[in-house]
Amino acid sequence: MANADRKNANLMNLIKRMHGVVENTDIEKHRQSQNHFGALLGSSKDVLTEALDIPAQSAEEDIIHVEWNYVNRAHMKKYIILYCHGGGYSTGSSLYARTLTSKLAMSTSMDVLSFDYRLAPENPYPAALQDAMRVWNYLMLLGYGARDVILAGDSAGGNLALTLTLKLKEEKRLLPRGLILMSPWTDLTSSGKSHQTKADIDPVLSAPYLADMIRNYAEGQDLEEPLISPLFGDYEGFPPVYIQVGENEILLDDSTLLYGKMLEANVSVRMDMFKGMWHVFQMSPFKTAYEAMDKNAEFIYDICR
Repeated sequence: MANADRKNANLMNLIKRMHGVVENTDIEKHRQSQNHFGALLGSSKDVLTEALDIPAQSAEEDIIHVEWNYVNRAHMKKYIILYCHGGGYSTGSSLYARTLTSKLAMSTSMDVLSFDYRLAPENPYPAALQDAMRVWNYLMLLGYGARDVILAGDSAGGNLALTLTLKLKEEKRLLPRGLILMSPWTDLTSSGKSHQTKADIDPVLSAPYLADMIRNYAEGQDLEEPLISPLFGDYEGFPPVYIQVGENEILLDDSTLLYGKMLEANVSVRMDMFKGMWHVFQMSPFKTAYEAMDKNAEFIYDICR
């Protein structure tokens, strides 16, 4: 085994052990350990955080907790990033997402808004999408235009960024300026071959874990519904999209198949597959993660010219 391959294998084993510490069969403990992880690795003296709540407009609605992340220096305010966190729709939070949102804020010098949508199994589909739409509408009320917003997300958050845009398109509303998707979960039918070919090497995701997440979020639903599995969506007229995916993750084909579908629909889409990397490797505090964030920034600068 070459030295670089051995080094990567050791890194993947470390990620597998770390992920095992965070993951827990008790969903509340899993959520808490993710928040501890986010507080530990997501804090930076260069990034300030401002928390606030979007009030409920009716008895049927809940308050939505959101937080702004922004660099502690003069920076551009015209464009913002709306960030959808991952966690299989069952876990995750804006605190957990700071491992990504703080890096995004630093690499782009833009304000990043993340939010806590309702989680499954307590609140299955379409609760998360409804909350995402409320946050979108809140931004519009603040005076942002759709074209001032870049939507971003990782894993299930990549799914949510896509389904929010598909829903806006369905309602014939203006769409965001662009989308950044990190290891997006696009196909809850798990039709991609990578679910088999990468099963033995993926250090983060497994088929049993995904089955639990699917059951929590979409039990009894048609999994080919585009607002559940955006791989099956209609992408004609979509804004520019940038996809990042790890070579060693079972969701590799969730990205490659989406990329192909978007190309067929004449979407301005780019995809980078990172050699030796795993699911949402951008969370980790090492060189390749920061390089990936710089590529996200380059994409944003390109579409904001």
